[in-house]
Amino acid sequence: MMKMDVAVLGATGMVGQNFIRLLENHPYFEVKELVASERSAGKTIDEATKWVVSEKIPEGIKDKKIKSMNDEIESKIAFSALPPEAAEKVEWELAKKGKAVISKAKTNRYESDVPILIPEVNPEHLDLLKVQKEKRGVKGFVVTDPNCTTCGLVLTLKPLADRFKIKELQVTTMQAISGGGYPGIPSVSILGNVLPNIDGEEDKIGKETRKILGVDFDMFATCNRVPVMDGHTECVHIKFEEKVDVEDVKKAMRNFKGKPQELELPSAPDPVIVVHEEDDRPQPKLDIEQGKGMAVAVGRVRKGIDEKSIAYTLVSHNTVRGAAGAGILDAELLYKTGKLDELR
Repeated sequence: MMKMDVAVLGATGMVGQNFIRLLENHPYFEVKELVASERSAGKTIDEATKWVVSEKIPEGIKDKKIKSMNDEIESKIAFSALPPEAAEKVEWELAKKGKAVISKAKTNRYESDVPILIPEVNPEHLDLLKVQKEKRGVKGFVVTDPNCTTCGLVLTLKPLADRFKIKELQVTTMQAISGGGYPGIPSVSILGNVLPNIDGEEDKIGKETRKILGVDFDMFATCNRVPVMDGHTECVHIKFEEKVDVEDVKKAMRNFKGKPQELELPSAPDPVIVVHEEDDRPQPKLDIEQGKGMAVAVGRVRKGIDEKSIAYTLVSHNTVRGAAGAGILDAELLYKTGKLDELR
């Protein structure tokens, strides 16, 4: 199989590093270009980067020279881990040149013609790419991923929204420090502590959840940063329009599959949702690596405040399923469904 060349934008940051790590020996894609800021340009990734996401930099990458944002990008696929201010300009410039941009930046998520993609949940939203090309006159396209917290939540909501009408949702998150990037939050602020606010996070969860699912319901989120390295934990309470049975909810979650599982994509977890019966699960320490970090662990599924409500706890890997792994799964779906063919 002929592999497609890809570029990693923002290659020196934590998300960029995870793209590089997860793309090593990928069956569809090969990292040909690394792109970062001017201060890193011309250096090797080994020279420019404080590598923090694995034991070592992949052998085929460590001596590769970094390009600047002003250099020509030859690869047809660009995984963007750029900060929002850089993404706003660079991503559309690449789309105009016929590149497929898969972005982790929040910049373009809320544009009406840009999908926020979770391949198991809303693959049909890729139809927006036709609208995007016509509206903007671009040869390529931009696809975005959701916020890392939204991703785990929506994966658990999809099988329930397909069966029951959601009326109201409340979620309280306990988010890992790796979600703040590197070097992250000062140790004196987070060790032995909980920070009861993450700027902009609560609004993002609500907006993205409604857009991805294509439904509108009352929603309230409370986001906290906790001293856990990796793995976001979320406590969810849902009110439905009708009575719900706890066992039916568990069954719907356990049986949930989507397009990635149907197509047997390399990064697709199976099962998508791992439902635990133990009273003390899920836990970040035990459960973030399920499905190689791409599955969502759920536990404590139980009756909520009345017969029309349920509660549960979920854990998802914020730097894999919530970041680089999500973007790679997007690209696999685009590859397997032929949407990258015109870019060859």
